[in-house]
Order: sequence, then structure tokens, then C-alpha cells
Amino acid sequence: MKHFVFLAAAFCSGLSGIAQQPEKPQVLFSGPPKTQAATPQPVGSKSSITDAERRAVAIAAWDLDLHLSPREQSLEAHARVTVRNDGSTPLLLLPLQLSSTLQFETIGLAGKRLVFTSSIVNSDADHTGQLTEAAISLPAPLAPGSDLTLDVNYGGTIPLSAKRLLAIGAPEAQAQASDWDRVSADFTGLRGFGNVVWYPVSSVPALLGDEAKLFTEIGRQKLLDQDATVALRITDEFFNEPPNAVVLNGRFIPLDKPSSMPTAAFPGIITAALPATRIGFDTPSLFIARRTEISGNGLRILTTDANSANVKDYMTAATTVAPLIKTWLGAKTHAPATMLDLPESDDAPAETGDLLATPLSSDPPQQLEPVVVHALSHAAFNSSRAWLDEGVASFIATLWTDSSQGHTAAMESLNAGRTALALVEPGTPGQGPGEDLLHAVNPVYYRTKATYVLWMLRNIVGDNAMQTALQEYAGREDTRPDYFEHLVEKSSGHDLNWFFSSWVDEDRGLPDLSIGGIFPSPEAHQQILVAVDIVNDGYAEATVPLTVRANETAATAWVRVPAHGHITHRMLFPQSPSEVDLNDGSVPEVQDNTHRRIINAQDH
Repeated sequence: MKHFVFLAAAFCSGLSGIAQQPEKPQVLFSGPPKTQAATPQPVGSKSSITDAERRAVAIAAWDLDLHLSPREQSLEAHARVTVRNDGSTPLLLLPLQLSSTLQFETIGLAGKRLVFTSSIVNSDADHTGQLTEAAISLPAPLAPGSDLTLDVNYGGTIPLSAKRLLAIGAPEAQAQASDWDRVSADFTGLRGFGNVVWYPVSSVPALLGDEAKLFTEIGRQKLLDQDATVALRITDEFFNEPPNAVVLNGRFIPLDKPSSMPTAAFPGIITAALPATRIGFDTPSLFIARRTEISGNGLRILTTDANSANVKDYMTAATTVAPLIKTWLGAKTHAPATMLDLPESDDAPAETGDLLATPLSSDPPQQLEPVVVHALSHAAFNSSRAWLDEGVASFIATLWTDSSQGHTAAMESLNAGRTALALVEPGTPGQGPGEDLLHAVNPVYYRTKATYVLWMLRNIVGDNAMQTALQEYAGREDTRPDYFEHLVEKSSGHDLNWFFSSWVDEDRGLPDLSIGGIFPSPEAHQQILVAVDIVNDGYAEATVPLTVRANETAATAWVRVPAHGHITHRMLFPQSPSEVDLNDGSVPEVQDNTHRRIINAQDH
């Protein structure tokens, strides 16, 4: 069941852009003519493709013409897919995959037909638990580093399916609430690889329950394709009221009027288009529905009629959290955060780009504030680096918890993911499958660890310096690994190379802190000199809070503890101390994140 819960917070992909198509109802699909290609061999039971061949293929560009027939739940597509050989050996067989409910029809190269075989492979990267895989025979080997552009025609249906979750024992209602992707008359939502593979990919099959292999493969795909571009042209049929809300790759797309209205013989047609746009650390996604748009306070809410009364509470929450967003991320002009009301009240939320797809709740504004602050943070701060894009939004949400509910609640929120982080971190650098944040593909790293890293940076440099760095950040200028490091160093005057080396550029695991000893001794003017030995058995250096207490008096110092070493910190205290606390939960550790030592009378 733990795998199901993890998937319920699955990553959403984005889409963006819509254009018009011809007015004649008979013309239901527009785009480049289909390449004449050989008929594929029947679907077989075993693929001839190896994992090494799948892993070698990177997608450089998708150029997709889609025709949706929601009443039949069908999708027909012509795709120009530019693939690159990122492997070390030439490829003579080229793999491409789609959801198992879609079929490759023709595949061509430079106007010439290519022979391919199709087979079904088991993979939970798709909601059906299976992928249709084409093994394409190339006329000449594709050399390492080289690319080519294929013309791929494919089609089929994309109905609701929760097969992969039901197969691991998830309750049917929860499985359907998590896997809500489909093409249907009232709602089309396609989140992309990891949920439904509605566009051609090449991936290593992975199953839920096989450790974290599926989620690692989802992250690997995002990292591999983050510089790829996606262009979309969509033709959508309708028989009643036309859809009026389209979100592509996380971007809201204003729609023109339908190019034709439905008649007794033909459906109505509405079109949309997205020019070639860099996908970033995300997956292509598509949402089409009929919704009422209500905008204000930095939010664009696309609501169903049933939930329209709930919008005012989201707007109130946005007004409440806006000052915090402005203080930390500035007042730059940016597109509003888009919230799309999902069809069912128990559908699992998903986010991509500036979009949060979620059922609108009837909760009061105070309970909606964490959701709204996260969405507004994503809209105000964009980065192609996953650890910053995801980490900053979670960091700001934790700051909101700190300001609205107190520091203890913020630390509880921050530490909710510590155990999972400690499990995946290597005990010794280089001796485990750790991931540096610059290349992280596991959300435990680029979400959980990234939030810790930003919180620790704030503790080291202070609020003003951290706010300045975040406000000066420009995603288009982040072309060097040390770009953000230099921003924080500039705003704070600190040399932070030691910190970024331990926590961002490399994965050295987590600190393993303890209090070695406490030695209070009287000093002049009735003060006590308290010496505290701090031991770090881990390989990551960290700055941690050290607090000395007595009755209602407390004093805190921030102490930098070297990796795999110890330090003695001395501080003056106005009375005999009764307690020493090391770490308040803000620094993730191998074991507990807080250490408390009560000082007995014999210690004085």
C-alpha cells in the first residue's frame, strides 16, 4: 500500500497552446500527411529490445498533431519525433513505446517506410500496467550522439484504467481516484509518462513494488528529456457545449470560438496549438474541459458549477498568504497560478508547471492556505532545475506553516519526509545509490532534501540575504551549476562552497550528530561557561542550532560541525544550565533530528 500512497501524489506533466483548424466539419484532423509505411507485424508476446537500447534513446523534440474523439474516448495522432542516441554503441533497432491501449500504425523516416514489430511489455509507467513497444529496424545504424526524426502515426483509446494499482492490492475506489487520466466527453486529462503514456517514449520497464525503480525511471525520463521541446496542435470534437478550458504543459491557453458547431451528422470542432516549447523537468500533459474561469489575487481558478461556491475561500486564502509570497519571492509580474477543478471530489491532486489540478474543497480558508501558498510559489518562481523548482515552493509553504502555526509545526512538516530521505541516502559517500541535487531524479531528493537545503541556507545567511537571492534568481540565466550558489554568496557575503559541496553538488549522505559531553563551569560576574562537545559521525558538514536552557532562559548559537569529526563549542550563560538541545529538526540526520541532554547537579 505504501507504493499506492506514493503514486497518489504522482507527478503531473504540462501542456500549453491551442490553435484553430479548418471550418468544414468533415475535416476532423489537420496536420502533415501520414508517411507511407509498412504495416507492422502482429503484436507479439516478447520484445526484442534490450534495456540498454531503451536507455540509450533520448527524445530531443515532439511535434504532435492530435485528434481527440471524446465520445469514443479515442486519440489519433501524427507525431514527428526527434530521437538521439545517448548510448555508447550504434543503434540498429530503435525502441518507442505508448500506452497499451494505443497502437503504432505507421512509422517512417525521410518519407520512406520502416519495418517494425510491436509487442506488449509490462511497465507501471502507464496506468494500464503495460506499454505497446515498437522495435523499429533502421536502414543504417544510428551512431552515438546522432539523431533522426521519425514520422509516427498512432491511435487508440484512453479510457479510465486503474489496472496497475489494483494489481498491487489497492482498494478500487482509491485506485480510480489516483489514476483519473482519460479521454472523455466531459473531461480529458493526460498527465504523461508515469501516469499515461500518450506520446512516444523510450523507457526501461519498471513495476510498482519493485523498490523505487518506477519513480527513479520517471525522474530519469524527466532529467533526460528536460531540454526537449514539445509542439502541440489539437483538434477536439464535441457534441454539446464546447470545452472552454485548456491547459498544456502547465500553461493556461485562451481558446478562440469553435471552428464549427455540432450538427445532426457531425460533431463540433475546436482547436488549440502550442508552439515548440522547452519541457523542462516535467512531462508533456494535456487538459481539456468545460469550466468557469474566476481570476483574482494571483489565482486563476477553473471550476465546475458544483464547486463554484468554494472559489471565494481560495481567493481569501490567496489574499492572506500574498504578503509572504511578496516578501520572499518579490513582486515580479508573472502569470497567475492556475487551479483546475478535477471531476471527482476524491481525485488525487497533481501539479505541473503553473497548474494545480485538484478537486476544489469546501474547507475553510485557513485549511486551504498551505495548498494556495504552494501553488502561488510555483507561479512566482520557476526554474528548470527540479531541486529549486520543487524545493522553493515547499520551502515557502514551510515558512507559511512557521508563521501561521509556529516553529514546532513547521519542523514537524519538514521532518515528515526525513525517514524516507535517510533510507535512500548512502551511509558512506560513493558506497550507495545517492543522488546529488543537480541531477536528482528521485522526488525524495529534489523535494524533501531540497526543502531542507533551502531551510539550512536560510539559517546560515539570514532572511534578508535569502530573500534577495530568490528574488534575483532568473531561470533563463541559470546555465551554470553554481549560479544559485553565487547569488546567495553575493547577497550574504558568505563563502558557501563548503555547504554546496556537501549538500548540492555531491551527495555525501546526512550528518549523524550527537552530544559528546557538557561541561559547565563558573565564570566572572555570576556567568556560567558552558562547553559542549558535538560529534558528527556522518560525512556531510552542517551548521546546526545549539540551545542552552534554564527555567525560562534560553540562548542559541549556530555551530558548524565538520564531517566525520567533532567540535567543542563554548558559550556564556547567565545561570546554571539545566538542559542542552542540539538541532531543532531543521538539519536532516541519519537518525533523530533532535538531541536533548538534561544536565544533572553532578555535572556542575
